[in-house]
Amino acid sequence: MLQEFWFDVKYGIDHVLDINAYDHILFLIVLTVPYLFKDWKRVFLLVTMFTVGHTLSLVLATYGAVSIKASIVEFLIPVTILIVAIFNVFTSGKGAQKEKVGVLFISTLFFGLIHGLGFARELKMHLSAGENKLWLLLKFALGIEIAQIVIVFIVLFLGYLMQTIFRFSKRDWVMVISAVVIGLVIPMLIRNNIF
Repeated sequence: MLQEFWFDVKYGIDHVLDINAYDHILFLIVLTVPYLFKDWKRVFLLVTMFTVGHTLSLVLATYGAVSIKASIVEFLIPVTILIVAIFNVFTSGKGAQKEKVGVLFISTLFFGLIHGLGFARELKMHLSAGENKLWLLLKFALGIEIAQIVIVFIVLFLGYLMQTIFRFSKRDWVMVISAVVIGLVIPMLIRNNIF
């Protein structure tokens, strides 16, 4: 029983940490890079909003309530990363990430919905006949959350090192990382172009 539980949780962890599908990691990087360790509650809430959106779209897709063409989802995923990275570039050093729960949180939830739709097909193949779908989705969501917390910790730790030891300004750190992510996302947009 415990082995099966861990297998499904690990499936969620592997989904996030899959280096061949690094879009999830890129999204988490641009979502986290404007923050410091002291902002951990806010970052945790943002990441959890993303997980909630991701899981909700998986539930809707698994139960057949929603179905969107894979090509559209594969195009929208890098668009979400690009939007957050550009937001970082234009708001770096302006405190926009400190606003109350609002546009950033709602958009993170929405972006989670899009990313979840991108994984729905693979998850359906993972389901076995007669298995409790909701229970599987909850275990999978736990795995996603664990992996996301690991990535967030790494991004916050690297930000701490760069800003304290190497004396990067916070603004420069956010700008450089966001620009690098933009550079990585543009080829994804071109490759997945639906127009």
